[in-house]
Parts: sequence; structure tokens; C-alpha cells
Amino acid sequence: MSSYLIPERPLLISPTLAATIGLEEAVMLHVLSELEICEATQIRQERRWCRLNESLLEKAMPFWSLMDIKRIRQNLLGKGLILIEADPQQRDIFFLAINQPLQESAEPIQKNPQQSNTLSRVFQAQETGGKATYIPPNWQPSEELYQQCAQHQIPRDFIDQRIRTFVIYWRERQKTQYSWYNTFLKWILKDWRREQSYQGARELEADMNSSWRPSEEALSILEYAGINADFIEDAIPEFVLYWKERGLVTSTWNTKFIAHIRRQWAKYTLALENDPTPSLIPDEYKPSPTCFEVLEMANIDEEFAREQIREFVLYWKDRKEAQSSWNTKFLQHVKYKWAFHQQSNLPASQQLQNKIEQYIDRSWAE
Repeated sequence: MSSYLIPERPLLISPTLAATIGLEEAVMLHVLSELEICEATQIRQERRWCRLNESLLEKAMPFWSLMDIKRIRQNLLGKGLILIEADPQQRDIFFLAINQPLQESAEPIQKNPQQSNTLSRVFQAQETGGKATYIPPNWQPSEELYQQCAQHQIPRDFIDQRIRTFVIYWRERQKTQYSWYNTFLKWILKDWRREQSYQGARELEADMNSSWRPSEEALSILEYAGINADFIEDAIPEFVLYWKERGLVTSTWNTKFIAHIRRQWAKYTLALENDPTPSLIPDEYKPSPTCFEVLEMANIDEEFAREQIREFVLYWKDRKEAQSSWNTKFLQHVKYKWAFHQQSNLPASQQLQNKIEQYIDRSWAE
């Protein structure tokens, strides 16, 4: 019963049988035929059934991993060459039989592949992709698959360079597929498109040169964002010089330029708004929206405040004095005018009373 485990015992494989059903399948079928003789436990349905488990198969075929044993066994099952039944009493035990009546078992089926024996009939009638299987370690695409890839302009060298990666990836995942050819075709098409995209990007890559200018589209984007055209134009030489010294090669110069200008413009506008350097009042001075928010909190009417702008500008233009914050000055001016406006709207007696109280007020001395 253990003679098949002796390492020196050769495995005799018919080349014709291997060519018909596959080399791995032929090897396993030969081993199973010996197991059938040595471990037979039942004869029913004109077939010899042997009681097996995964451990026994691993000992019988130590040159394969358990995953490969399952894969090749599944191939034989899918081709109808073997039959498998589960043991109802033990989950790890199963019955296996070669799908060939006992009276035909002595026929030399491997000598003539054209004879009408059970093996040939089953193999020729099988449907491709009927069972999910593990990928073989030596899997190779068929010539038809190469031709199908050629229709997508995929070079043969590109395919050959990626076969090993494909096989290793799926063997490590230990997943089954109904058709490894379809799986590979989808995988290689995706990989080819990605390679073409990278190649296209590399072709567009260039280093910075003195004649570089942003595209019209990039300039339109910046101008649409409200950035002054002169500011953009003045920034180009600095941008070119900066990247020339760094020697970067990229295909995204326009994107980098847009990001650079946006950052510089934000810094520039922020510096203008918070510049502490005293300056003369502009001819077209307009208070910031924050001024009106502050005045509203003081219950000062916005319309009244806007009516004071022209007088405020005229006053300070005539004085020709520089200030560090014209918004602060405007707030003081409006508050003063509002207080005077409110005072002038009081009755004469109330105005006199307020002046008397203001004159005799000595609270500041307490």
C-alpha cells in the first residue's frame, strides 16, 4: 500500500495522454490510478472508489503544494475524468473514482487518442470555463490570446514581461477563476492603457527654459479669479528663474504657475490691506465693509455714514496729511458727525440743558 511513496519509483506518463489532457493532469491521473488499486474500498456503479483525504494526496504527490493539487484535481473533475463524493460521516474524507468502467480499465487508452474510449469522449465533449480553478505555476497565454491582444496593439514583448507577475499575484491570493485567459486579458488591457497614459505624460514632460510662458488657458483662469494681468506678467520671469535653477522636469508647469500666482496674489492683497505705512487718502477711497459693521453695532445708520464719505475725502485731501489707517479715521469722523447730528435734533431747551450739564460736570475730577 505504501509502494507508491518510495521516491525511487518512477512515474510513467504517456506523451499522447499528456498532450490530450495536459501534463499535470496526466501525472495526477496516473497517481490516482495507483491509489485506486492500493486504497480501493468500494466497487459500485462499475467503478472502483477509494477513500481519501487531503493529507494522503499530499503524501502521494509531494512535488505539488496542496493548492496545486486542488487545482489539478478540479481540472480533472471539470473534464469529467474523475468522480468525487463526500463522506457523509467525516467532513475531511471523500471518495474518488476514475470515471471509467472497470471493464474498460485494462484498455490501453493512452496509445491511441482517436479510439472511442471514455477518456477521449469526455475530453472532447468538455466545455471550457466550466469550473473555477487555481492558476498553474507554469501558466502561459494561448496563441489565440496573443492574437487578441495584438488587436489592441499590445506588443508580444509587453505581454511576456508581465506573465510571471500575473501568475505570482494570483497564486499568492489563492483564488480561483473560471477562465484565466479572460482574467489575464482584462489585466493586460488595463496595464497596457496605464502604460500608455504614463508614456503620454512622459512625452509631455519638459524642463523649464527661458522662453517658457503660461498657456492662454492658464492666464484666463487667473484673470477670471480677479488677479491683475500686470501682476501675472511681472511674476513670470521670477517663476522661470526659480524652476530653471532647480532643474525640475514635469508636464504640469501651467498648474504650478497657477498655484504660485494665487499664493503670491493672496499675500500681496493681504499686505495692502494691512500696510502700516502712512499714505495720503486715495481719490476713490471707499470704507471697508467692516467699517459699516462696526458703525451698525453703534446704532449708526449706514446711509448716514455713506453720506459722509465725500466730505471725509475732500477734507483730508485738502489737508494733505498721511495716515496709516483711513478706515479708523473714517470711523472717528462718522461717530463725531453722528453725535452732532443727534444733538441738533433735540429741542432747544434740551440742548441748553445738555450744555449746562457738560459745563458743570466735574465727574472727571472725582
